[in-house]
Amino acid sequence: MTLSSLSLILFFQADQPATVAGGSAIVEMVRNSGPVAMLVLLVLLIASLYSWTIILSKWGSFRSATSQSRRFLRTFRKASRLNEIATISDQFRPSPLPLIFDEVYATYKRQTGGSGPPRNITALERSAQSAASEAITTMEQRLTWLATIGAITPFVGLFGTVMGIVDAFHGLGQAGTATLRAVAPGVSEALITTAAGLLVAIPSVIAYNQFTARLRIFASAVDDFARELLNSMEEIAQRPTSTLPPGMPGNEREASRGLHQ
Repeated sequence: MTLSSLSLILFFQADQPATVAGGSAIVEMVRNSGPVAMLVLLVLLIASLYSWTIILSKWGSFRSATSQSRRFLRTFRKASRLNEIATISDQFRPSPLPLIFDEVYATYKRQTGGSGPPRNITALERSAQSAASEAITTMEQRLTWLATIGAITPFVGLFGTVMGIVDAFHGLGQAGTATLRAVAPGVSEALITTAAGLLVAIPSVIAYNQFTARLRIFASAVDDFARELLNSMEEIAQRPTSTLPPGMPGNEREASRGLHQ
């Protein structure tokens, strides 16, 4: 939980005794903050809750995608027919690999009706590229919000600090006493918003960088799987008919090897 979240919760529970002197001082400063500082803290609280929602959601989905991708690859490499994989591909969501397979297999079925070597490898390559782009784009959803929160919240906190210092010096001018004792409480209250902005931004930036690195790994895995799938189909197309068992007519002989019906 960020400092902004903690500060606002303590503000609404200020009647409860503080267990730490520093925490009590923070509560007191938040309670004495002006409307601008409170608005800034509220904005930071909302940004913090939203960023942690994205972080926890993406962490769970990326972890599941990694696990399911490994399971799907093992299943794919053990299978002897494409239709076997097609019937169970939905079991491996949210891995991006089943989406690649489904798109390529759909194109393959339109070309051949589900049996025999593919007639147009280029069309399969385009399907694989389109599906890979769609899968990675889906995994990237909402990550830009983490970058935005990480970039903007320090400035939101700084805005609260600047406005708080302006109010403190304005009050100092009206009081007519130029002492540190008179200006220190207002300045310390204003600085809370800067600290809150940093504590909201830091987890967002770290999470965004980590998720971006994971996305590059997923993109590489998707490309490798697409090449593996297309290579298996090209091998079928290039396999000489004479090497197949005799007495098998047409498409049956062509379909007897590997991942074909």
